[in-house]
Amino acid sequence: VWCVQQTDSMGLLSLLRKLHRTDKEARILVLGLDNAGKTTILKKLSDEDITHIMPTQGFNIKSLMHDGFKLNVWDIGGQKTIRPYWRNYYESTDALIFVIDSADRRRLEEAGNELAALFEEDKLAGVPALVFANKQDLLSAQSASEIAESLNLDGVRDRAWQIQACSAKTGEGLQEGMEWVVKIIQKAEDEEKSATA
Repeated sequence: VWCVQQTDSMGLLSLLRKLHRTDKEARILVLGLDNAGKTTILKKLSDEDITHIMPTQGFNIKSLMHDGFKLNVWDIGGQKTIRPYWRNYYESTDALIFVIDSADRRRLEEAGNELAALFEEDKLAGVPALVFANKQDLLSAQSASEIAESLNLDGVRDRAWQIQACSAKTGEGLQEGMEWVVKIIQKAEDEEKSATA
C-alpha cells in the first residue's frame, strides 16, 4: 500500500504510485428499485456498519479491491423519480449488478420491467449482468430460481448473466456474486487481448 503525502510538491511519489499500480480497474453499475438493498450490499462488501442506511438520493461511489481488480462501484438511487437519470451512468460500464428484494413479491414485476428496459439500452449492450436476489434471510423471500423464472432470465441470450441468492444483512452470497463479476470481466479482457494480438 502506497501512502502519498500532501507535501509531495514534485509529484514523484504519485508518479511512483502510478507506475507501481498493476491493478486492473473495472466500472460496475449497481441498479434496482428503491429499498432493494443496493447500498447495504455495498456497505457490507466494504465491511462498513449497516445498521442505519438512508435511501440513496443521488449516487454513492465505492472502490473495492477483489482478486487484483479495483472495482469502481456506482450505486445509484432506485426511487421512481431518480430512475430516468440512470441513463447518465451507463457509459463505460463493465458489469451491471441489478438488486432485487426477493421478499417484495408485489414489486417483482416492476423490477423485471426495469431490468428488461436496461437490457434494451444501447450503451449497456452486451454488458454482463449479475442479479442479486437479496433478502434471502427473510422467510417470505422467493428463491433465486423462482425470481429467474419470473424475470424470464433464461430468455436472455445477448449477454452473460448470473442470478445469485444473497442477504446483504448476513453477507451470504455476496462474495460469490462478486467473484462471478470479476471472472466475467477478466474473461472479456482476455478475449479482447487475444483479438488484438
